[in-house]
Amino acid sequence: MQKNRSDWWDKGIRFECQGSGNCCLSRGEYGFVFLTRNDRKLMADHLGLRIREFTRTYCEKTKGFYHLKESKQRPECLFLEGKKCGIYSARPTQCRTWPFWPEVMNAKTWNKEVKSFCPGVGKGRLWTKDEIEKNMRQQESSEKALLRGRTN
Repeated sequence: MQKNRSDWWDKGIRFECQGSGNCCLSRGEYGFVFLTRNDRKLMADHLGLRIREFTRTYCEKTKGFYHLKESKQRPECLFLEGKKCGIYSARPTQCRTWPFWPEVMNAKTWNKEVKSFCPGVGKGRLWTKDEIEKNMRQQESSEKALLRGRTN
């Protein structure tokens, strides 16, 4: 994340989840929900499983990275129950930091892609620049942990 420059979100962004479940649907390159070891542990604990059992049951590995299993018949997250997350309190970093991911935090992507499917954009409370950047740092940290622990 670059510092010492003016970002389009300097004055904050209004966002509040509307419970549409749209962010839980596969969108090509945004399809996989990648999981760090810590994500898998939190989810396993939440479900009362050992991490190994959780991983075997709910995860796949692609190019050395664990992610939630996907189904060709069901394009949404396997933990989506109706339009709500069935493991909300233990959801992975990738889900907790949405929509403030570094790769979508440019005005063009935000306005063209994120706004097109996320009804929470422009609604609710104003997220401050600091809060937005904290989420971005958390997502970046998670991505670095994924790279460090590719086979864990």
